[in-house]
Amino acid sequence: MTEAARVQPATGELCLPLADDLLRGADAIAEFIFGSAKHRRKIYYYANDAKIRMPHFRIGSVICARKSTLLEWVSRQENMR
Repeated sequence: MTEAARVQPATGELCLPLADDLLRGADAIAEFIFGSAKHRRKIYYYANDAKIRMPHFRIGSVICARKSTLLEWVSRQENMR
């Protein structure tokens, strides 16, 4: 186990720090999803106006998302038919 990883006392499961899973800002989310920050406007669209909205939250006025939640969301989209 690395120093960054912790063990939750109740379950014994590995728990990585939230900072490793957090994307802060549309640029960071666009980089993670599309591979480029130039697609940042798409992030606002998927967060607010799309038929199936991207999971996100805000810290103040900054749009944020968890990497793990976004990966689950993409996986659910792949399985919809």
